[in-house]
Amino acid sequence: MTQRSIRQLTAERDLAAITAFYKEAPDYFLMADGEAPGPAKARAFFTDGPPGCDPADAHRLGLFLGPRLSGLAELSFGFPDPGDAYLGLMLLGPWARGAGHGRAFLAEVEARARAARSPALTLAVLKANPRGRAFWEREGFTATGHTGSYTVGDTTHHLARMSKRL
Repeated sequence: MTQRSIRQLTAERDLAAITAFYKEAPDYFLMADGEAPGPAKARAFFTDGPPGCDPADAHRLGLFLGPRLSGLAELSFGFPDPGDAYLGLMLLGPWARGAGHGRAFLAEVEARARAARSPALTLAVLKANPRGRAFWEREGFTATGHTGSYTVGDTTHHLARMSKRL
């Protein structure tokens, strides 16, 4: 079995690996943005975050299977409420899905949110992503009732916010 590790990512050390990961695993971005992610999206991984959150305080994590970057997560603090943790992104490459790596990655994210004394971990899931929503529900997240939408080209995407008490 390949060794799994999770660590903080930096633009200086990991930008090329993130760019390669996005090229190998474009499916979420094709669904959400209507196009495959490129180098600009990889650079934005280090600065994107929810409204009102300081990108410098975010945890930008990589899941590695052996030396291969196989998952990304972005955890910010202060959204939707002060003190809350917000999981803005958590992706696994297709080669890493279905083997328990997502659950292990989420456990690390939750541990970091608890260490920051966040009372809840919140995220938004695309309604067009039933597999993603099913994963979050299995992991104890419930719908908050908050919804939103955004439009890319001719497609309007609907989001549902989910949360888990920590």
